[in-house]
Amino acid sequence: MFLGVPTPSAAQDTYPHANEPIGNVEQVYDGALTPDLAVNTFRNIDRLFPTRTVKAGGKPSELPKAEKALGKVVADIKGEKYDLYDYLALNQVSGLIVLKDGKVVYETYQRGNTPKTRWMSMSVAKSISSTLVGAAIKDGLIKGVDAQVVDYVPRLKGTAYDGVTIRDVLMMSSGVKWVETYTDPASDRRALLRAQIAQKPGGAMEVMAALPRAAEPGTLNTYSTGETQVLAEILHGALKKPLAEYLSEKIWVPYGMEADANWWLDSPNGVEIAGSGLSATLRDFARFGQFFLEGGKANGTQVLPDGWTKEASSPKILKGGKPLEYGYMWWPSQTGPSKRDNAFSASGIQGQSVYINPAHNVVIAQTAAAPKPTGKAPVNPIEFFDAIVASLN
Repeated sequence: MFLGVPTPSAAQDTYPHANEPIGNVEQVYDGALTPDLAVNTFRNIDRLFPTRTVKAGGKPSELPKAEKALGKVVADIKGEKYDLYDYLALNQVSGLIVLKDGKVVYETYQRGNTPKTRWMSMSVAKSISSTLVGAAIKDGLIKGVDAQVVDYVPRLKGTAYDGVTIRDVLMMSSGVKWVETYTDPASDRRALLRAQIAQKPGGAMEVMAALPRAAEPGTLNTYSTGETQVLAEILHGALKKPLAEYLSEKIWVPYGMEADANWWLDSPNGVEIAGSGLSATLRDFARFGQFFLEGGKANGTQVLPDGWTKEASSPKILKGGKPLEYGYMWWPSQTGPSKRDNAFSASGIQGQSVYINPAHNVVIAQTAAAPKPTGKAPVNPIEFFDAIVASLN
C-alpha cells in the first residue's frame, strides 16, 4: 500500500501546506477523516501517490477584478433561505471564486487555504480528461468519438470493451457492469482504488478487463470512474506521451495557468488517474472553466474542435431513444434557471465544482471538504450557484 509522505524538499517547502499531517486515501473514500485532517489531506493529495507535473508556463493570464463586486446572495431552497455565509459554513467550502465576463466578482479562501493552495479535483478531473479527447481529435491523434476503444487500448481486445466506442465511454454507456459506491469495500470503485494503491503497472486495466457486460454498448448509462481510466488509456495510446504533458501543452501553458498542477499515476512513471487525481489551484480551476466557456480557445488558437464544448456539455440520447442527462463527462444542470441557461458543471465528491453558465458568461469554481464522499452537502450547490447568477444579473 502506497501511503507515502515524503520528506519535504526545499521546493516543497515553498508550498504553504507541505509539512501538514495527512490521512490516507482509503480514509478519503470511507469518509473517515476528522475535519482538520480532511482539509490537510485534500490540499496535499499529491503526497498520497506518485504524481506527474502539469507544468505552467510562468506567464499567468490575468484574472482582473470586476468594477462591481458580488452583491448580496440569498438562495431560497425548499422554503429555507441561505446567504453566502450560510453556504460557505454549511457546505465546508475551502475556496470559492466567481467570474463574470472573465473578471473576478468574488473570491474567498477558507480553512487556511491561500491562492497558492492546490486542492484535489476528484471527478472534476473527468471533465478535464474528456476535454483532452477533444484536443486529440482536433490534432488528428484520435479519429473521432465513434472510433473503437480497442484501436487505442489493445489490452482490452476480447473483453467487454471490445465493440465499445469512445463516445460510449465519454457517455459512460459502454454497457460494462460497474458499481461505483465509494464507501463499499466490495464495490468495483474500491477494487480500482486497491489497484491504484498497489501501484502495479497495468493493474487498473486488469480490473477493467475482468468486468462482465451488463448491456449492449450505448444503451445503458452507469456512472463509472473505471470508465474514465479506460479513457486515460485511450489517450495514452493515442498521444504517445503522458496526459499531464499534453494538458500542459494544449491548455495549461497557452491559457496561462498560474501554477503547476499535479496528477496521480497508476504506477511509478505510469498512466495518469484520469477520474480523480488532479490537484490544482482554485484560480486555475476557474481558468479552465473560462477556457471551456470561451469555446476551447487558448492564446488565440482553437484547441478543441468547433462545437465541442456544446456537444460535450449537453444532454445525450442513448441508443433506443432514452434521454440521458449527462454529456461527455460533464453534468448538464437540472435546476430550472440553470437548465434555461444551458448551464453545466464538472463535479467531484466532497464538494468540488466548476460551474459554467454560458447564457450569463459566469464561471464558478469551488473547493470543499464535505465529511463524506456523497450526500452530505446541506445546501444544493447548483441551486446556490443559480442564486449567485441571479444576483449578478
